[in-house]
Amino acid sequence: MSYFTSERERRRLRACAGALAWVLAALLGPISVASSEPLRRSGYAIGAETCGNGDLAFLRIQLDMKAGFCAGLVASEADGLKFPRAIVQVPGRDLFVVADMGGWGHADGRLLLLDPRAPQGGRIKELLAGIEYPFGLAVGPDRRLYASTAETIFRFDPLADNPRGTVETVIRHMPGRRITLPDGSRIEESAHPLKPFVFDRNGRLFVNVGSHSDDCITPAPIMRPCAAAEGASAMASIWLFAPPAGGVFPALKPGDADPPHTVYARGLRNSMALVLHPNFPDAGYAFLQGENSRDLPDIFKPNEEINAIEQGRHYGWPYCYDVSTPSPEFRNVLQGGVYKSLCTAGALYKPPLSLLPPHGAPLAMLYYRGTKFPELEGKLLVGLHGYRPTGSRLLVYDVDDHGFPRPVTAPVRYHVSCVAEPTRSFQTDAGAVAAAPFDELIAGWHRVNGARPQGAPVGMTVAEDGAIWLVEDKNQTVIRIDRAAGDPQPPLPCDMRSQAMIDQLAAFVAGDAQNSVRLTTLRKGLVEKHCAGCHSDFGLKEGQSETEKDGAVLRFMLSQDGWIYPGDPYSGKLRTRLRGLGAEKLMPPAGESLPKTESGYTRLLDTMDLLVAKMVPGTRMRIKPGPPQRKFFGKTNKECGEIPAAKVVVVTQRSAVDKPGFSRFFRPADPYLNGECTDGDGYYIRQEFLVPVQ
Repeated sequence: MSYFTSERERRRLRACAGALAWVLAALLGPISVASSEPLRRSGYAIGAETCGNGDLAFLRIQLDMKAGFCAGLVASEADGLKFPRAIVQVPGRDLFVVADMGGWGHADGRLLLLDPRAPQGGRIKELLAGIEYPFGLAVGPDRRLYASTAETIFRFDPLADNPRGTVETVIRHMPGRRITLPDGSRIEESAHPLKPFVFDRNGRLFVNVGSHSDDCITPAPIMRPCAAAEGASAMASIWLFAPPAGGVFPALKPGDADPPHTVYARGLRNSMALVLHPNFPDAGYAFLQGENSRDLPDIFKPNEEINAIEQGRHYGWPYCYDVSTPSPEFRNVLQGGVYKSLCTAGALYKPPLSLLPPHGAPLAMLYYRGTKFPELEGKLLVGLHGYRPTGSRLLVYDVDDHGFPRPVTAPVRYHVSCVAEPTRSFQTDAGAVAAAPFDELIAGWHRVNGARPQGAPVGMTVAEDGAIWLVEDKNQTVIRIDRAAGDPQPPLPCDMRSQAMIDQLAAFVAGDAQNSVRLTTLRKGLVEKHCAGCHSDFGLKEGQSETEKDGAVLRFMLSQDGWIYPGDPYSGKLRTRLRGLGAEKLMPPAGESLPKTESGYTRLLDTMDLLVAKMVPGTRMRIKPGPPQRKFFGKTNKECGEIPAAKVVVVTQRSAVDKPGFSRFFRPADPYLNGECTDGDGYYIRQEFLVPVQ
């Protein structure tokens, strides 16, 4: 394995391989790749073009990037990544540690060693396993590597023969997955258990302790402050741990007292993105937080926030959001006591330094320091993970000498992907507001059939050579950003499920009496009861008829990326998230308990499967076992893509009248399209490739 090979030997082997490739090219001439099957990894179509140089040249993926930049795919699901969330370089080595959570709701997280110079398929080595929610990664002031779980922070040596034997816990017993609230109630899955953290240059440790819920709402009327966000161990806050003299935390032994902490700042729903200016803690230099604001149904509110953190200040949650908008649920709390007029006239409250695009979900921030991209030097990079059209991008902010982005007067506009109005101005309930303008290093990361999935950036770091490294969890990849020569690749189109296709599918359901009943049952028993209001209103509005409500809910679900693949309920994200089968969070909140506490809930999930399975008139058939994939075509013999064996399609003509020997079927799952065909012509596959669904 390359992990145990000397650097000199590795360089010699790479040089020999490069020389051999040059000789073969000289003897055989250029090798055509046009006739070979397209390579796909984690949903990305891979060509022959690379990003980077030498042994750090990786196959280029198609992202809409700023001129002069490119993205290379370093590792993917093929390398064993499951749910990667953070990355950091091992000091002085061309190696990286990746935190892979494994998924939500269980303790199968891992810390991995990534060797980007190793052969494809051999770049990942498992260091530690069985970790509950690993997320935070940082190099400490002692140059050792620190990581977090849901409740602890520990350090370890990733290069040791036995990394587990080097683990030393330095912080423990923070509020994690399972918590007891001040009123004595028990929560088995806190909404925000992850523990991002940062060190300052004096060794002090700042840790995110996220809120236990979205908005701390209890049955109205709400007469008292949110108890979980109060006191010396407040959640929805940033905790500060100060090391002893010497600036390094000691390893905790059984029986040792937990290190003391102070609540440095509070009213912060979930501080997933934290960054300290290099000159911090000098007075006036930035300590910034990217706030994942409360969920509201409106796709364009509330906005996310960049907060300038000061010790002792309150940043609003759950009483205020946006700039100074009072939460209506807490109007009684804001009329008296310590939080009287908090959002508008309270000296304790500090409004955001700037707003971020709504529902963008900032999960990482850093100041760029490196020689590879002089135009980025000192600037603030912010990664947006959110699945809404305001997310999936990488922002770049100009900052002042103290590290603060510079807000300007309204209107300040931001980019929105794949919607009729491509830009929006920052708005609150009071109208347009000032904000800090930004550029986009990655502007287009929406899903494009046959080219790429929707991007989901989480952790990022700047390597010692100045390259920017990203991990994205939903597509299980590690990506490296390097310098690109020549003109940038043209932006890719927006070709998610068309409105015409959504209309057709809605008409299919409306025309089927049994599916119409299923839809009404799901809308009343599942969507309205448990889902609406979490992240969206599902298109539900006051004054709609029952039929209009059904149609709104169905159209919302059909428009979401990858939720529903008609005819094949087992392939869509809607099923995996409702049943907790994938890496993403189970929905709705507390959904893991509903099958036990609510009679008929499991039957509702089965009804959803039936709705999807019966959505399109026709015969459900399975792709026959055999070769890994089967090609399918358009009416004019244009190749449209390949479907893996065992996948299900809905056959509308077993013997296609306009294409002898083929069966016509309804649109397949989008990841299998290659972008060459449209959904208006129908799809065809050889009859012998299909078998009945058992």
